[in-house]
Parts: sequence; C-alpha cells; structure tokens
Amino acid sequence: MTGVFVYGTLCHPPLLATVLGRAAEMRPARLADHAVRWAEGEAFPLILPAPGETAEGALLPGLGPDDLARLDFYEAGFGYATRTATVTTADGPAEALVYWPAAGRWTPGAPWRLTDWAARWSALTVAAAEDFMRGFGRRPAAAMAARYPQILIRAASRLRAAAELRPATLRRASAPGDVAVEGWREPYAAFFSVEEADLRFRRFDGAMSAPVTRAAFVSGDAVTVLPYDPARDRVLLVEQFRMGAHARGDPSPWLLEAVAGRIDPGETPEAAARREAAEEAGLALGRLFYVARYYPSPGAKTEYLYSYVGLAELPDAAAGLGGLVGEGEDIRAHVLGFDRFMALIDSGEADNGPLILTGWWLARHRARLRALSAAPGAGA
Repeated sequence: MTGVFVYGTLCHPPLLATVLGRAAEMRPARLADHAVRWAEGEAFPLILPAPGETAEGALLPGLGPDDLARLDFYEAGFGYATRTATVTTADGPAEALVYWPAAGRWTPGAPWRLTDWAARWSALTVAAAEDFMRGFGRRPAAAMAARYPQILIRAASRLRAAAELRPATLRRASAPGDVAVEGWREPYAAFFSVEEADLRFRRFDGAMSAPVTRAAFVSGDAVTVLPYDPARDRVLLVEQFRMGAHARGDPSPWLLEAVAGRIDPGETPEAAARREAAEEAGLALGRLFYVARYYPSPGAKTEYLYSYVGLAELPDAAAGLGGLVGEGEDIRAHVLGFDRFMALIDSGEADNGPLILTGWWLARHRARLRALSAAPGAGA
C-alpha cells in the first residue's frame, strides 16, 4: 500500500472520489521548501521547489494498485509523473509519491489557493473528470488528454443543461429513474464523439420500455448571433465551407449563416456571441437580443443552441474576409439589406436552420428594434 501527497485540485474530495471511483482518506500534510502556484493561463496548479516556503496538501495513505493506476491515468495524461518525497503529517514524517509537472511545460503564476479554484472551476473539473475517467481501461491517457478541451466543453454543456429550468406545462416532467442506462460505449472520439447506450425509458403508460440501443453525436453547446444595423436596416451573414453539407453530397457546401461558434468552458452564451462576432467578422456588438434556445436535431445530436440578434454598425466596409487562421477558418462576410436577406430565406439560398429561425424572429421584432435604436441616446 502506497501513500500519495496531493497539493492541488485533488485536494477537493469530490474530484478525488471521481478519479479514484471511491471516497478516500485524506490526512493534512505539507511539503517543506516547496510552493504551489497556478499554471499561468490554466485552471490547475504546479508544484515547484521554493526554499523557505511550504506546500500545503493532503496525504492519501494506503492506496492500492487500482487506486494508483487510476491516479496515474488522470495525472499522466497531463504530463505529470511521480517522485518520492518526505512530507510532514500530524503523526510525523512520511514517504509519499508526488505528481510533478513536466519541466518547462507550463509557467508558474500566482500562489495557488484551493478555495479560489473551487469557487470557479470545481464543478466543471469534476464533471470533466467523470468523462475523462470513462476512458480508463479503454483509451490511452495521452489520447484522453488530447481531447481534454472537447471534454471540458461537453462537461460545461452538461452543467448548463442541469442548471437551466425549462417549462414543462405540456410535455412530460421527468423524475429520477425514468431513464435506466444498462450499457455505454464510445466508438468514436476526436473533435466530436459518438456515444451508444443500451437503455430503457419510462413510457407514457407508466411502464418502462424494452431495452433499446440509441446513439448520439456529441458536441458542445453553441451560440449564433445575427448582427443587425437598425439604422441602415442591414444584416451581416457569414459564408464558409461546411463539412456536413459536403458529406451529404451537396454540390455547393458553402453555406450562408449567422455568426456562430461553441461556448468555451467558463463562458456565458452572451460572451461567446460577442467573441465569435469579433473573430469571424471583426465586429464589436452592442446590445444583444435573445431569440431562442433549442436543440436543432435532438433525435441524434446533443448540440444545444442559443441564438441572438446583436446590434452593430454595418457600413459597406463591414463585408470582407475573416476567421481564425489557426482554426482553419476561411470566412466571407456579406452585408445586405433586410429585404434581400428575407428573399434569400424565401428562395432557399439561405438554408441554415438557426439563420432562418433568427430571420423570422427579426421580421417579427424589426420595427421595435428600429424604434429603440432611433430613440434619443439609444446608440447600438
């Protein structure tokens, strides 16, 4: 049985229990002449030599081979490796393994405090660890770490879904036990993933269904925002190559869309809308108007969209090329009048679902937005 000294996020009992698959004993401990610092620009800490300082943490005594294998899987995926050190506990000194970051991989930042991290990142990190540890025994740790940005986005989407209250005045109000998952597989995982589940669900007659196998294409929550200039009565559309249209066999896989993108972990939908407008079209949006939140295709896709109209100045110069080269984006922005925009929807040339939905919303509320914009001191 082996002891491990933890000094960072694994001092958070819910995260430790998720990684180990069980609750574990934790004894206060410290490592002299060391310090714990934030990894610059990241949501986790580093430990480093620091004469005269003390790294506070916890000793996990008596861990078995499976415990160590699970810890190694979680930590090694991010480039941490164990060293032996002598830590101080209430019962005296003890030898323990310490997970040490790879040299030069991250830059130490400000002093680390567990309470600071927990206030912002604990729920997201625990949810992401649930997905990460699903790979234990199925995939290499390095492969899971390579997907960690996508895992974080998926975890943030799950937390958002659980936190948002949606009406159930007509549809079924679900209860615990209404869905029983009896088997789970992930046959594909890269930028997106595919999950299969063997499950039973509550029928409308109250009985549980027979076992069925269902699959889902898993992606994170995303935003769409249609920039609108009420003074000029113009919108901005973006055009880009889309793999979904190409894979369908569409001979013209360049689609007209609203500005769109995934919501980053720790980001609100509104902040994501503003960021994407700047990245894709170089626009600084003014006031945002909420359109709708919805599943575009819930029979097989987890994606959930938040759509907005964003007020913006749209002179002729707002049209042009944009996108993030580092993400392989090649985007053309079009500025056009509202009537021309609606004609594109009517003709079918604009055949993107969120764009059509937002266009119809704008048609309904356009007069109100123009009146608000014309009011003294309104601005964008």
